[in-house]
Amino acid sequence: MIAAHLPALQVVIPLLAAPICAMLRRGSHAWAWTMVVSWAMPVIAFAILLQVLEGGTISYWLGSWEPPWGIEYRIDTVNAFVLVLVSVIGAVVMPYARASLEREMPADRQVWYYTMYLLCLAGLLGMAATGDAFNVFVFMEIASLSSYVLIALGRDRRALVAAYQYLIVGTIGATFYVIGVGFLYVMTGTLNIADLAERLPLVENQRPVLIALTFLIVGLSLKLALFPLHFWLPGAYAYAPSVATAFLAASATKVAIYLILRFFFTVFGGSYPLAGLGVPLVWIALSLAAIVLPSITAIYEKDVKRMLALSSVAQIGYITLGIGLLSEAGLTGSIVHLLNHGLMKGALFLLVGGIAYSKGAVTVDRIAGMARRMPLTFAGFVVAGLSMVGVPGTVGFVSKWYLVLAAIERGWWWLAILVVASSVLSLVYMGRLVEASYFRPSAPDSTDDQEMPRSMLASAWVLVAACVYFGLDTDLTVRVAAQAARTLLGTP
Repeated sequence: MIAAHLPALQVVIPLLAAPICAMLRRGSHAWAWTMVVSWAMPVIAFAILLQVLEGGTISYWLGSWEPPWGIEYRIDTVNAFVLVLVSVIGAVVMPYARASLEREMPADRQVWYYTMYLLCLAGLLGMAATGDAFNVFVFMEIASLSSYVLIALGRDRRALVAAYQYLIVGTIGATFYVIGVGFLYVMTGTLNIADLAERLPLVENQRPVLIALTFLIVGLSLKLALFPLHFWLPGAYAYAPSVATAFLAASATKVAIYLILRFFFTVFGGSYPLAGLGVPLVWIALSLAAIVLPSITAIYEKDVKRMLALSSVAQIGYITLGIGLLSEAGLTGSIVHLLNHGLMKGALFLLVGGIAYSKGAVTVDRIAGMARRMPLTFAGFVVAGLSMVGVPGTVGFVSKWYLVLAAIERGWWWLAILVVASSVLSLVYMGRLVEASYFRPSAPDSTDDQEMPRSMLASAWVLVAACVYFGLDTDLTVRVAAQAARTLLGTP
């Protein structure tokens, strides 16, 4: 039955679709092909999630080689949730891509954009699905190399510099990761993640394993742009094509966070209590720095894309904060914020791309008075911005609510107060954009401003609507996130 092979199809379909896309000569044909593939991905991802919720963890053996000798795709509630996030974001942004890329890049480059997008999609889905630590590295390289090209295809020449900087940092991060995996293999003789978790207690407290943990933390922190290793992210998001920025911001860093969750709790959680190593306190300190310092920088930033990129670093801080709390409520907040941040940040970058479609470079000064001529665009911007702040009735509030509950459970009222107070920083820099677009007089060159094409606006508003819907009806997202948290913690 085809249902038994869904884990493989989730990765193989976009991987095989990429070279076919490269052979197409016209950008419109490549877009249509990529659209079909992208829309198939969430169907498969939701089917996998339903299988997991009904029947438990899926173990899929590639080539019928029994793990740990063969490569296994092992999917539980945690990575099924991530598969849904990545595939849904990919499907939503694809209708946006055609008009956006026709404005931003020459026709002969569009085919290569869609090809690289499919490779990136396959890499991200593969990283989430595989149960083999070295196979993660293989898919990480596929996703990384293709994302470098996606960024470099931006029309601003600074995109090349941003892509090169991302390449250097990404290579260092991947090298640190594979060194950590190498240490684990030497000590345990296995690369299978589930098998690693079983064998690590036999070599606990030995220095090479602690060194492996250190390399893994640093390597993955570079990938997920955890403060202060985030310096590559603002340039990459600011100068990439608009649709690439939205896709990468909503999905790529979330997969890296998933890997942190997997290694922290599945691999090291049983034999190496993280609290005993002092990891949570360091993690919480870095998370608080990530929430506060980039947000302060964003307040003074004039380029809107860079402002939102700095905001992404802060939002990653909220996710890692929940991880550091080592509780079910904290992990529930972190996991649900993977989806919630993907929705609201994807919406914001798609809307900014729509402004760029009309305006070119998007700065605070250049959007002055634009809300009067682009009411739908800026209405969506306000809704997604309120979600970033954490206003009740939006997805941002749901995530922060669980983080506050987790802090109170620990008796850390000071942390709960900081989480709530940090929303003021988001309010300030999002308020700057609302004030400029609604209350300032129009710029002299804004007479021809108009709404972005309908296909682009529809994609953006799907995510805007999701920010409200899942903020009001939290049953599905929170229920799955809570089950994923229990899976990681090993509790019934």
